[in-house]
Amino acid sequence: MAINLSDILNVLRKLVDISLVWFIFYYILKNIKNNVKLTLIFKGVAFVIILKIISDWLGFITVGYLLDYIIQWGPVALIIIFQPEIRNILEQLGRSQLLGRHKVLTVDEREHMVYEMVNAIDYLRKERIGALIVIERDISLGNYIDKAKKLYADLSSDLLIAIFYEGNPLHDGGVIIQGDRITCAGAVFPTSNSSKINRRLGTRHRAALGVAEESDAICIVVSEETGRVSIALKGEMLYNLTIDDVRMMLIDELRPKQEVEIEDEEEIKEEEIYEEDR
Repeated sequence: MAINLSDILNVLRKLVDISLVWFIFYYILKNIKNNVKLTLIFKGVAFVIILKIISDWLGFITVGYLLDYIIQWGPVALIIIFQPEIRNILEQLGRSQLLGRHKVLTVDEREHMVYEMVNAIDYLRKERIGALIVIERDISLGNYIDKAKKLYADLSSDLLIAIFYEGNPLHDGGVIIQGDRITCAGAVFPTSNSSKINRRLGTRHRAALGVAEESDAICIVVSEETGRVSIALKGEMLYNLTIDDVRMMLIDELRPKQEVEIEDEEEIKEEEIYEEDR
């Protein structure tokens, strides 16, 4: 049976169509995972849809009737109620990068970066000097960089300490790191309104959590009052970390995903060899 050119083009067209749909869903789900507010909206929509399916299956006429109205007018209500969040989400999608700068660093460059940051954080906590260090990953922080004081300097512990020294006019803002360079200082971030954060914590902690809720950045905070170190990551705040905790978290979070997968495969192979030897 002969295959026409039109049949081949039709198959290719369908493959491209399916691939585009798959890519769109993957991109949306990836950004949902990195954004706490978007996750909450997605959970709410999923809950309504699941409830509608259950009500239709069990024959709940009244509940199904109400859910029909919610589904019909829900998109409009979401746009009105969550207008600021939707705007932030669209801005975040526009800022997303295919390849974060931390991913192109060599192992030595990444280790040097962590070493310098940990040395600076250790000094700052011992001297009780307040600090906010934000490390950009896949989601761009360009809108905050544009409004801050540009530096574009090589990352070093001495420079970080000098920036947050009390006499420096930039010490009140945050530092943004891209790759292994300090891009800017004196950055101002939106503060989180989360009820989970301790009320006794100050603006630095709320700003760190605010950035972590809107992006996949790693936000390190040194308390000026207590010298304790906290890290905001993926919409959560981890309090009172030791310097070793900070070092291990930075090493783990800054590693490209491919390296993590390779190490996991090597560990699995080692375990299999060990079991065979036994």
